[in-house]
Amino acid sequence: MNHPYLTEEHHMFRKALRKFLDKEAYPYFDEWEDQRMIPRSFWMKMGEQGFLCPDVPEKYGGAEVDWGFSVIINEELERVGTSLVGIGLHNDIVVPYILAYGTEKQKHRWLPKCLTGETITAIAMTEPGTGSDLANIKTTAVEDGDDYILNGQKTFITNGIHSDLVVVACKTDPQAKPKHTGVSLLIVERGTEGFSRGRKLNKIGLHSQDTAELIFEDCRVPKENLLGQEGKGFLYLMEKLQQERLVVAIGAQVASEDMLEMTMEYVKTRKAFGQQISKFQNTQFKLVEMATEIEMGRTFLDQLIAKHIAGEDVVTQVSMAKWKLTEMAKQIASTCMQLYGGYGYMEEYKIARRFRDTPVSTIYAGTNEIMKTIIAKNIGL
Repeated sequence: MNHPYLTEEHHMFRKALRKFLDKEAYPYFDEWEDQRMIPRSFWMKMGEQGFLCPDVPEKYGGAEVDWGFSVIINEELERVGTSLVGIGLHNDIVVPYILAYGTEKQKHRWLPKCLTGETITAIAMTEPGTGSDLANIKTTAVEDGDDYILNGQKTFITNGIHSDLVVVACKTDPQAKPKHTGVSLLIVERGTEGFSRGRKLNKIGLHSQDTAELIFEDCRVPKENLLGQEGKGFLYLMEKLQQERLVVAIGAQVASEDMLEMTMEYVKTRKAFGQQISKFQNTQFKLVEMATEIEMGRTFLDQLIAKHIAGEDVVTQVSMAKWKLTEMAKQIASTCMQLYGGYGYMEEYKIARRFRDTPVSTIYAGTNEIMKTIIAKNIGL
């Protein structure tokens, strides 16, 4: 892969990360999937090696490097398995909120442990009755002296069980007009009275990725845990979604590349009617179609990453990449499984896991229908 935004230093970093994952992740990944959890010890090891939040400034304990290093981390973790998305969420979605909107005091208090893996983060937006429609969340935070009293329920929360620090989207002004101006972000810490976890959710795929319900019952959160300004939460969420969706697009692209690679190898070893499956025209056409889509996807994605690193606003194109590349991955999972024949349906083949893990990427970080709505608006429809 020839990423235009990567230097020699980035390539050395990828090599070191691969070596680390060969030792610490690949051998245990099936076990984690069976146990339905990535152990905290793996987070700690990632932190020790400097693989958590590498773009955080040095004064908070980070390496202060460009976002290209984060891209490499996302790509290599995706190669191991999509269930590692919780680390990308921590590195590239939650910690950037604290970095962008937190006070100096908040940053010094929370960021150092986010880098070591001692503190795992989550962001709680989705509710049992509200997904993409963020302006209509029902969780409320009512002022009481120096605190907010937080009440509500969140669901489908990535890192829900492990999380020590949760950025919670809530309504500080339920009567606000327009509705989105009443949304604020509060940081709730593990052990806060009134904060509990519901069930760890049982998903079709992403088995070791920890997803849970969070419950807030008269949960007393100090006002100093408000992130940024009251009533600006919705705007903050919108500002940061470009990077979140780019992370999802990167995952989908790598999943597609991985599936093509394993299927190419498989069809060359498997025989039917006296010849390799790879010699049949249907097999060749399917693989050629996928290889072409993947090549085009990679070219589009790489130039978007370069623009994002340069600080450009590429929301429209990122929304395009998110829906197109996740739909592509979903289609490729299905086509590759078919080329494996009956073995593709067996758990011991990685394609079966890819087939289960891929579909949700078209739903999270904003459904693909929402992506199309954003694109339509941004191209003047």
